[in-house]
Amino acid sequence: MTSASAAPSPAPRSLPAGRNFGLLTAAAIITSLGTNGALIAAAFAVLQSGGDGGDVGLVAAARTAPLVLFLLIGGAVADRLPRHRVMVAANTLNCVSQAVFAWLVLTGGAELWQMMLLTALCGTGQAFFGPAAEGMLMSSVDGEQAARAFAFFRMSMHGAAIGGAALGGAMIAAMDPGWVLAIDAAAFAVAGVLRAFLDVSHIPARLPGGGLLADLREGWQEVVGRPWLWAVVMQFSVVVAVVGAAEAVYGPLVAREELGGARPWGFALAAFGVGTLGGALLMMRWKPRRLLLAGTLCVFPLALPSAGLAIPLPVAGLCAVMFVTGVAIEVFGVSWMTALHQEIPEEKLSRVAAYDWFGSVAMVPLATAAAGPVETLVGRSEALWGCAALIVVVTAGVLLVPEVRNLTRRSTVAKISVPEQAGASPDAESPVRGLG
Repeated sequence: MTSASAAPSPAPRSLPAGRNFGLLTAAAIITSLGTNGALIAAAFAVLQSGGDGGDVGLVAAARTAPLVLFLLIGGAVADRLPRHRVMVAANTLNCVSQAVFAWLVLTGGAELWQMMLLTALCGTGQAFFGPAAEGMLMSSVDGEQAARAFAFFRMSMHGAAIGGAALGGAMIAAMDPGWVLAIDAAAFAVAGVLRAFLDVSHIPARLPGGGLLADLREGWQEVVGRPWLWAVVMQFSVVVAVVGAAEAVYGPLVAREELGGARPWGFALAAFGVGTLGGALLMMRWKPRRLLLAGTLCVFPLALPSAGLAIPLPVAGLCAVMFVTGVAIEVFGVSWMTALHQEIPEEKLSRVAAYDWFGSVAMVPLATAAAGPVETLVGRSEALWGCAALIVVVTAGVLLVPEVRNLTRRSTVAKISVPEQAGASPDAESPVRGLG
């Protein structure tokens, strides 16, 4: 779907032998290895310093709050500045913040406010990185190979998560969580170097826009003009929030008190990674005609981990549940990326991605911060069952939107873009552009 005023743009130059796609995939593998272990390490660093479940929730909320504050701005920045430069700057910020976090934990001087500040800086970097990265990835493939390429990219990234989560849990069980945070900082440094070599010469230059607010309005119009888009974004504002509370706050607590510590929780997260790997392999072959119907049906299993923690299941059962969830969410993820690639003009990808992300994370800080008090009020098991019920209800609701049920895959994708200004350099230093 595109605006009536849009006109076809000149065909962009083809990428040199998939160089961008290769660099993006390699960098994503590296950061996925580091980040999946670091997320576990941050929770156990808080507990190690004497914090409780409420403190774990506050640190988790501090990571996501900057996403809410800066995500839309980041999306607009990424559609103006060269996306690879936005990505490198964000990786630099993440590297520095995680390195300082690691040093404080290793020296035993980490206080709660410091951990919240440093995770907030990491979240700020992600706010600018995510939309830029999504726009860069979608512009690196054409319509015919898009779905398979997205599945391969996600398979590679989540394959790294298998090792990252398991290794992170094992390392935390054997040594200080600060070392896992230090590895994450190094991973951001290496990934930033790789992303510095991305080629943006194939991306058509944009006409000068009307400023940040005009860019944000254009992105908003793209979202509200597509019922399937805003319906799924609203759905995931609830789904991501309750999954975040369940897995970032309650998961480590259940692991410590019921499952034996960090190692079993690392194995459960690794099982989720294995599931995403299997789901990506499936989506490299399966191309459902009704993209969003297939994807949305596969959101229902996201309720299973919360239910599994509420019981709680033994480690083997929890790993099985996480595996099934991984397969299911990957079917949704590839279908969703394919729908965005098919329907959204290239020059608006980062802004639409920003609104998508904003809707998904807007309620996460509230949910993670409230997880501890809710546990105290109603009990941990009851809170987890509530998380599972919310996922089922909102997913059933989004299936009532006809466009979600009926959006179909096209055999060829005719991207429509705003006419470009002749002679403008796509790599020029322009003001505000894209989010992460």
